[in-house]
Amino acid sequence: MSVGHYDYKVRDADGRFREGRVKAETQSAVAEKLMAMGYIPLEVKEAGTGLQKELSLGRKRVKMKDLAVFARQLATMIDAGLTLLRSLSILAEQVENPSLREVLAKVKTDVEGGHSLSSAFANDEHHTFPPFMISMTKAGEAGGFLDLAMRQVADTFEAEVKLRGKVKAAMTYPVVVFVMAILMCVGMLLFIVPVFEKMFSDLGGELPAPTQFLVNLSAALRFIGPGLVVVVVAFLWWWRRHKNDEKVRDVVDPLKLRLPVFGGLARKIALARFSRNLSVLLSSGVPILASLEIVGSTTGSVVITRALDDVRQSVAQGASMSGPLAGHAIFPPMVVQMIASGEETGAVDSMLKRIAAFYDEEVEATTEALTSLIEPLMIAVLGALVGGMIVALYLPIFNVANLIQ
Repeated sequence: MSVGHYDYKVRDADGRFREGRVKAETQSAVAEKLMAMGYIPLEVKEAGTGLQKELSLGRKRVKMKDLAVFARQLATMIDAGLTLLRSLSILAEQVENPSLREVLAKVKTDVEGGHSLSSAFANDEHHTFPPFMISMTKAGEAGGFLDLAMRQVADTFEAEVKLRGKVKAAMTYPVVVFVMAILMCVGMLLFIVPVFEKMFSDLGGELPAPTQFLVNLSAALRFIGPGLVVVVVAFLWWWRRHKNDEKVRDVVDPLKLRLPVFGGLARKIALARFSRNLSVLLSSGVPILASLEIVGSTTGSVVITRALDDVRQSVAQGASMSGPLAGHAIFPPMVVQMIASGEETGAVDSMLKRIAAFYDEEVEATTEALTSLIEPLMIAVLGALVGGMIVALYLPIFNVANLIQ
């Protein structure tokens, strides 16, 4: 039986109203679990269904940059001596993102009702706060260093935003050039080639093979073009809705790692996220098993997620972390050796921090190299496409004199 998400509303032993979301197989299983925890279930329903799901599509997405700014501001306010409720009240009014303002107002209400900040984050029905942030908040509350935990969250999210920005900047130019090349070729096939085709047919004679190929391609594009546009739009819509589905990622993520050049970049990005997030969690006192479980969902690669699941099971049975890591090809020997060294010296978190810094530099160097390589390559490809089409169109003109005679 498949596991789904269920929203619940309960009253605790003190009569206070609470609500949240859990994973379970059925509504009955949710109710039994809540009663075992000492709650009185009032309502249990499947999450994100009907009108509620439709309305959620119109919400402005809360980006990681928004969360980084919020975490740093919250840390500053707590460090300045403001109470948590006062800090949340101020931030709920001041943050720029309207969706985050709405969420923070709900978080403030939950905290006023007796919830801890981490449980208020976890109860958010829109899953605004990632597991990493929830665990760091819980660790900060337990250890009495919530302000430091929020700073570490902000540092981690800012590093992730910076990493994404570098990759996005490197990919923007080739994507724009590629789209322009496609549009130029389609425009020539739909509007310019038919003009030449009519002129050639009026003159008579046999067209050269390159020109005939363009004429046939133009006719085919006019016939299948509308259907092709519909297919592309439908695929983009489907991809946006299902790109994070487990079955889709099972196929796409391994393919990403096998791509020439780009596969190596994807691997370095995933390893940078893994080492940086695990370092922060371990240094904050989060247990290693919980840290491995959280980090597995933050790397952006199902390959690393599954590898870390195996590692977590081995560690739960008493094994070291470096041993199981060595059994997965996704982790280079350098990473395994540094983690093993950290385990021997009791400084795994600092070793992971060094690994993260190394791969951040590797990602930056790789993206710069790709940019310098792709720019002339894309120009050459664009010139070959457009230039080849122009030459093919003008080849018959060399025989115009013979055709006129």
